[in-house]
Amino acid sequence: MGFLNSPCNAFKGFYSMCLLIFSIVIIMGLIATSQTNLSSEVHPAAAYILIWVAILWLTMVEGGQASIVGLAPVNPELYRDSHPIAYKCTAITNKGDNLDRYLLGRQFMVVIVVFCVNMSGGPLGDAELWGFPSWLSNIFLQTGLAMILFTCNVGQLNTQVNASLCMLDYINNYFALFTLYVAMAIEFSGLLHASYLVQMLVALLAGKKIESKEDPRTFGQNLFFYGRCLVSLAILIGCFAVTLEALFAGKTTMWDGVPSWAAVIVFFVLMSIVGMLEGMQIAFFAVAKLPPSERGSSVFALKTCELLFSGEGNNLPGFMIGRQLCVVSCMFFVARVTSVDIAAGESNIFSVPNGLQELFNTGLLGALITTICGSISWQLVASAFPIAFLSNPLTYVLLRLCLLLEGTGLCGAAWLIAAVHKKFAGFQRDEVYIGTAEERAKGNMGDNTSHVPVGPGHITKLPGFAENAPKSLKKLLKKDPSVGQYISSIYDQMENGSTTDNNEASDNF
Repeated sequence: MGFLNSPCNAFKGFYSMCLLIFSIVIIMGLIATSQTNLSSEVHPAAAYILIWVAILWLTMVEGGQASIVGLAPVNPELYRDSHPIAYKCTAITNKGDNLDRYLLGRQFMVVIVVFCVNMSGGPLGDAELWGFPSWLSNIFLQTGLAMILFTCNVGQLNTQVNASLCMLDYINNYFALFTLYVAMAIEFSGLLHASYLVQMLVALLAGKKIESKEDPRTFGQNLFFYGRCLVSLAILIGCFAVTLEALFAGKTTMWDGVPSWAAVIVFFVLMSIVGMLEGMQIAFFAVAKLPPSERGSSVFALKTCELLFSGEGNNLPGFMIGRQLCVVSCMFFVARVTSVDIAAGESNIFSVPNGLQELFNTGLLGALITTICGSISWQLVASAFPIAFLSNPLTYVLLRLCLLLEGTGLCGAAWLIAAVHKKFAGFQRDEVYIGTAEERAKGNMGDNTSHVPVGPGHITKLPGFAENAPKSLKKLLKKDPSVGQYISSIYDQMENGSTTDNNEASDNF
């Protein structure tokens, strides 16, 4: 892993690993002493099982996306025999609009898994452990730092490092195939279909048609599709009603002493920040192909692009890492703000039966709101209006914040974990099995990016770890003008559905 080659990064990896081990120890200690939501209400054993199952599943949810999207342009016949399960995965996602469906269902899986981790390991408001001084408890427990480090390093970043470079090996197992089926089932259920209404609205405002790789729906298919959209919209409205009622009534796990009106404001502010961070990566991907003269005239759009594409190309992956920290932090806070908590003797929300109230208490409602209104909707808007998105001053502020967080090295442990995982799992880079993009093109098995949905109404993510990209691409337009042409050709071919000889930019975060 190139990150660990320099002494500075090696030191960051060391102290980050120390912080991570300490965080895991105190989280397990909180569960053992029944000072988390699930361990106090059910049993510590249940919390132990759920938190580790959730984290391990999160590794595949995150890594699976990097591999599946990254493999979309590659001819699947190249690995049909060597990686049969990976072939099954991409055979599903490369068919029609299934990649969009997978990304939609997968987004909800990320949010619900993070909510489960919070429910299992998030400390109660008055949690104290082993006589720690108050300042230490405040830093690691009350601010959620221990949970953030645990989730980002173990559940997300390390798996993305390996999955973006060893895509075939990473998803060549039934765990990956099962995770894919679950994501597709979530989308098929219609629970998130309100997102398609947002997609249509965004496309209408942008004056552009949403490209589809499937035939027009029949009357029956339209009836089934729009029926699910209306049901999803009704469920979303109900989730908002219950959550706002709980917030105004002070019946959530929000910190004691926070007024109800302030809790509501915090809820919407946090969702907006998550949405901005989710949309930023889409907007950055959209403008990467544009020459500087076409990146908008707004002061903040220019400042954002100058910062993002400056230097030796480190700010782009640096943003992605810092963004991960910010998003997870906000999701943990949103989980705390929206999780319903009915004290003994208090009435249920809207006087619903106890069984329905138990459903409210799971945090599922907050997860659904966050997925649709705090994530997918913002990504759809950013895909249609990237320049307007970059012109927002908050985009520049958040970019600076993400780079600052990445510079702290708090996630350096992810590279150490990834290196160990790669060693024990025996992962090899994809070039070992299918050659480089140039070699594939020479053998008349060139990549085809028509499977990768881009443009308005699509939420394909910004490339992340691009260690195998051309050297000039890493410098991101700084020294070599041809880099701009390279990115532009990749993006244009993806939009036109033509064949490209370049797969290096397909390592998705």
